Amino acid sequence: MSLENKLYSRKFFLLNLILVGVLLGFGLAFVGFSLTARGPGHLLKAESPQGLASAGAPSSPEVTQALTQATAVQSAFRYVAATVLPSVVEINVVETTKAPGTGDGQNPWRYFFGQPDNGSGDQAPQEFKQEGLGSGIIIKRDGKSIYVLTNNHVAGDANEITVLLYDGREFKGSLVGSDKRKDIAVVKFETDDKDIKIATLGDSSALAIGDWAIAVGNPLGFASSVTIGVVSALGRTGGPDDTISDFIQTDAAINKGNSGGALVNIRGEVVGMNTWIASPTGASIGLGFAIPINTAKKTIEDLIGKGKVEYGWLGIQMSGLDKASASELGVDPKKGAFVAQVFNGSPAAKAGIQAGDYIVGANGQEIKSSDQVVRLVSDIPAGRSATFSVLRNGKTLDLKVVIEVRKDSVATNDGNLYPGLVVMSLKSEDIDPKKLKLPKGTEGVLVVNVFAKSPAAVVGLKPGDVITEVNSDKVSSVQDFFGLINDPKTRKLSFTAIRDGETVTTLAYTRK
Repeated sequence: MSLENKLYSRKFFLLNLILVGVLLGFGLAFVGFSLTARGPGHLLKAESPQGLASAGAPSSPEVTQALTQATAVQSAFRYVAATVLPSVVEINVVETTKAPGTGDGQNPWRYFFGQPDNGSGDQAPQEFKQEGLGSGIIIKRDGKSIYVLTNNHVAGDANEITVLLYDGREFKGSLVGSDKRKDIAVVKFETDDKDIKIATLGDSSALAIGDWAIAVGNPLGFASSVTIGVVSALGRTGGPDDTISDFIQTDAAINKGNSGGALVNIRGEVVGMNTWIASPTGASIGLGFAIPINTAKKTIEDLIGKGKVEYGWLGIQMSGLDKASASELGVDPKKGAFVAQVFNGSPAAKAGIQAGDYIVGANGQEIKSSDQVVRLVSDIPAGRSATFSVLRNGKTLDLKVVIEVRKDSVATNDGNLYPGLVVMSLKSEDIDPKKLKLPKGTEGVLVVNVFAKSPAAVVGLKPGDVITEVNSDKVSSVQDFFGLINDPKTRKLSFTAIRDGETVTTLAYTRK
């Protein structure tokens, strides 16, 4: 066979193909080895926009700009963490509680361990120490005294308090004072150290929904944790134990142990104190709530300056309104606060505020709810005046009130309430006319509640009564009722009502 034929033979072609494959394999292996030998540091450089470009990765001006902006945001978060973490502490508490003892038959271990008794056969009350953990914010220094803001439910009932700083320093703390109504407490510790970092308090009224929100604290004992989210909502109400604070809602992760910690804005300013979460599991599901720092500022001043909180007192009791009752009063039930009762001799009574009035403004501020009135009044110092705008009989009245100090003994005395009952329109959707056993065409108002020892209770009115007359004057609506009981010309009041299908007339009450 000729050389030319051998070169073009089938066997020779296959041999050449194999040789080419072997050469290519060696070549690729060499290139891979050389890249690996350059180490992982070469790949890490690709994290920056410049690194991506130099490595030859596909990029564009848009991508580079986006990465630059993302890096700037990351730098902002780093700044916030570095600024705030030294001002947020861990608070460890021990609360001592007593549990009642048990009888001999309830404690089978008594005879083995000789537990003491009180001489009556029952075991003496036992003390138990319960440990807890929360967070706090360093807010002020006065000489050696360092003041820390936290929640009342963290430190308010503690017998022992330990404050642990970000850098590991530990101090024995003591309770300065607490406010259960707002769930706020102030703790202090003593030190000569000059490098204690005081937090910068911001302006929570400047917050807007969508703003960055960074939570700093000690969730589940994981010290100095930072979580990031946004302001989800403002002015939330409710919360545990019926606190009167309004709340900032955030989706920054908040868990047990975060209570008392800081909620800060993108500038590292404290705008809130993390307080509670809404969760079916007890863990964060993105519904966290913080007390606005502006809400806490007066309380902080009172607790540090006086050791207690002094609330302003207006002297009214408010309630909700159903649509029918609101319609008869000529008010919007979603905008304002309904005055259901007025305390005799209170600042409100002295200024001329009456039961049945509808508060729509206070000191030039629009009032949207009764909770707003409570918060506003509570922060007005005693002796200072406030102007309330109320709707009465379709007219707006501006009434100037001198606020007094709230005293629990007075503010909780139902005997001083006037008129001492809650009424509702008979046209309300919440009423079943068949159950009231009313004659056809009956007009009046339904008594929903009567307060003990109040004027309404004294004359004998009861829940379920339908008041048809006041001093023989017919009552056709809720507005009629309040107009008659507030008539300045009338000193004595008696009521005609339908009770269980029968007409009854009450005793007379002399107004104070």
